[in-house]
Amino acid sequence: MKREIQNRTDVSLLVHTFYDKIRANEEIGFFFNETIHDWDSHLEKLTDFWENNLFAVRKYFGNPIEAHNKVDKKFNQSINPNIFGLWLNLWFETLDELFVGENVDILKRRARKMGTFLMVNIYENRKKT
Repeated sequence: MKREIQNRTDVSLLVHTFYDKIRANEEIGFFFNETIHDWDSHLEKLTDFWENNLFAVRKYFGNPIEAHNKVDKKFNQSINPNIFGLWLNLWFETLDELFVGENVDILKRRARKMGTFLMVNIYENRKKT
């Protein structure tokens, strides 16, 4: 039965389920599978990120802009809006499969904004190099 996202355990379930889908996806999985070597650590960091994003717990201290720009460079500037679209569709799908409620809507809006912001930043970074 679906429930509301209420705590870190719920966020962790979301992140783990979502990245299982990402890793298996033929169109975008390689970006992640060829970049991330310690999945356990990475999933904890992403759980921190989304927990902070939703509940303002201040556990995440990374730099997503820098990380995404490095990945874009590694893959010869091949990240494009379609990649973010696939990522976002899988995010929405996972949220809808597992949860209901206001926090689902919040995480959808924030992921959409984040994807747009990161894509714009990637394009701006390409101009500098």
